[in-house]
Amino acid sequence: MLSNLTIVTVSLFGAVATSAATLPTPTFASTSTLEQQLSKISEVNKTQETATKEVAPEKPKEKRLICKGCNTYESNTLEFLQGKGVTDKNALATIMGNIRQESTFIPNICEGGARIPYHQCRSGGYGLIQFTDATRYYGLGKFAASIGGDPSTLDTQLKYIIHENDWKMIEDGMKTPGKSINDYMRLARKWIRWGHKGPRTEYAYDYANKLVLIDTDS
Repeated sequence: MLSNLTIVTVSLFGAVATSAATLPTPTFASTSTLEQQLSKISEVNKTQETATKEVAPEKPKEKRLICKGCNTYESNTLEFLQGKGVTDKNALATIMGNIRQESTFIPNICEGGARIPYHQCRSGGYGLIQFTDATRYYGLGKFAASIGGDPSTLDTQLKYIIHENDWKMIEDGMKTPGKSINDYMRLARKWIRWGHKGPRTEYAYDYANKLVLIDTDS
């Protein structure tokens, strides 16, 4: 009986040993293989990022007129007017020609030529378009006070110009493109109400030749 048990036990151990010997050995990726896989993933990500950058849309360009050979006051006036919706070259040239005739773009000029602060101009017109009558002259002072500006400066006077009812009467016409300088000049006369025309039309043609269209970043 004992011998039979011994034989059974030995047989069992033999079976276990045989089974262990036939089990498959687990395999693991080597460190170098993992590094290669990670490197490939990184390269794919970089390729995707590069492709995304390459197809990104360019910033839109905006066409603007600049004035070749103009001074800072002239250029700032041109920029201001375009920002307010006057875009036609002839319209812009006409407005600038009128300002040149009235004040040569000197905002603190009193009629007669004195360059003095707003409150010291006691007679005649004052400023960019020579605000002459009481309504326009005192209107400039009140407007400047309302925005905290200086009535003797270019910035304040430009803002006042488009605030005046005189401008609003002709604004749509000035913003309508495709007209001749003479057409815009007729509108300008209603706006400025000049008594002496002078060479303002010649000045307008001169500015029209100086205005150049360029592309700028919007």
